[in-house]
Amino acid sequence: MNLKFTSSGHSAYQSPAPPVVFVVDGDDASRDALAALIRAAGWEPRTAASAREFLQQERAVTASCLIVELELPGSSGLDLQRLVADRTDMPVIFVSSRADIQATVRAMKGGAFEFLTKPIVPEVLLDAIRGALERSQASLRQLTRINALHERYESLSRREREVMGLLVVGRLNKQVGGELGISEITVKAHRGRMMRKMRASSFAELVTMAATLRPMASIGPH
Repeated sequence: MNLKFTSSGHSAYQSPAPPVVFVVDGDDASRDALAALIRAAGWEPRTAASAREFLQQERAVTASCLIVELELPGSSGLDLQRLVADRTDMPVIFVSSRADIQATVRAMKGGAFEFLTKPIVPEVLLDAIRGALERSQASLRQLTRINALHERYESLSRREREVMGLLVVGRLNKQVGGELGISEITVKAHRGRMMRKMRASSFAELVTMAATLRPMASIGPH
């Protein structure tokens, strides 16, 4: 057993839906100890003994983070980190029984939130989990905002998208009309409907929206 337990002076984490803390560790005792600590702090622990077992679990629908042992049976912790790199709403905290500078550097370059060496001081781990869950919540809020923007963009007609794409790159109404072969009055009508559907209170806000959407949608002149 390599976890040192001390009493925590912090109150339990408060959230409408308990955040999920995934634990992937091949050592049964360490895994159970971590789960008990996480549960006592008010979070929901979900454990796995290997990367493969973890990947078979359902994704969390609330704030979450992943605590993973560097050395696992089968795929390593670093391998698992690469496999979940797209899950930006799930920060990764590494734990290891040995101090490995090279592995630590690789983990941090891969975007790890923290790298802790066993025996773990519970208070240090709890602080790391709190920080990781705060980052997860921020990421989820951003994803919700982007999804809402994408839904608004999808509600635009083809012509409204064309008008938007030209306007946000600096075209004037007259220039937009010339490129699309429509009158300036028609451009203004499309522009008004597009602004309402996107819920943009100003042209500057529309440009910001377009910049946020650009990685997911084809916005701009072709």
